[in-house]
Amino acid sequence: MTEFLASHQHVLWFASNVLRACLLLAVVTVVFAPLEHMFAVRPGRLFERGWSVNLGWYFFNGLFTTLLLTPPALLIAWLIHSTLPGAVTGMAAGLPLWARMVAAMVVGEIGFYWGHRWSHELPLLWRFHAVHHSAEHVNFLVNTRGHPIDLVFTRLCGLTLLYATGLASPVGPNPSLVPMLVLFIGSLWSFFIHANVRWRLGPFEEIIASPAFHHWHHTLEDHKDHNYSSMLPFIDRLFGTFYLPRTWPKDYGTSTPVPETLIGQLLEPLAPAAMGRPTAPVGRSNQA
Repeated sequence: MTEFLASHQHVLWFASNVLRACLLLAVVTVVFAPLEHMFAVRPGRLFERGWSVNLGWYFFNGLFTTLLLTPPALLIAWLIHSTLPGAVTGMAAGLPLWARMVAAMVVGEIGFYWGHRWSHELPLLWRFHAVHHSAEHVNFLVNTRGHPIDLVFTRLCGLTLLYATGLASPVGPNPSLVPMLVLFIGSLWSFFIHANVRWRLGPFEEIIASPAFHHWHHTLEDHKDHNYSSMLPFIDRLFGTFYLPRTWPKDYGTSTPVPETLIGQLLEPLAPAAMGRPTAPVGRSNQA
């Protein structure tokens, strides 16, 4: 067995990633399943309709999306580092790690915000992003329901700003540390904001995203196209898309037809018929 693994490193890599994904799933389930049972916005079950699709997307994106993200991210980093003056790409190099991380969380969030917003406003991008909004019951595992092209595009928008501002650099010690931490922290927080828990953060809700803030992003009709930020709601306030009443959405989902199976959700947006078919994004109705 040892000789086999030594000569098949890809097998060992895949097995270690599967194990890591299983451990993370166990942790988030142990944390959020009881909370969703005790503090549910709407009473539901862990195995709500669509749970198997959410679980399938969890493993698919956990194992493969990073592979899809890495080549274009490295290319963008190299292009920016090659074309922008060193004074720009290196201006944050002297900052301590904590300061770079604070700045990177804000700058990266601005990029993620616009990538997310464009995914709603541009029909081609919405075709892929609609997969995420097809969930009619929002819980912590809906966080991972998303087409890989949608996820890669949104993350590249944030990473591009990080590289352009010098907060992440393709050279030097630990070149991937800052972008990896930004993506990791954002991914963990995203489990929380999708959770079916009725917690509110009071005056801090304009500073840090809460489940209520993001649940309104998943509303079916009422005040849709708001709350694009994943962690920092004041960015929505800055760009005029903040909406957070004391109530909760009545219904979740999207009116855009989306297949119910994981394979259908993966392939349908890529089909030539879908590419040639006009597909409206969510729209801009009922704006506050």
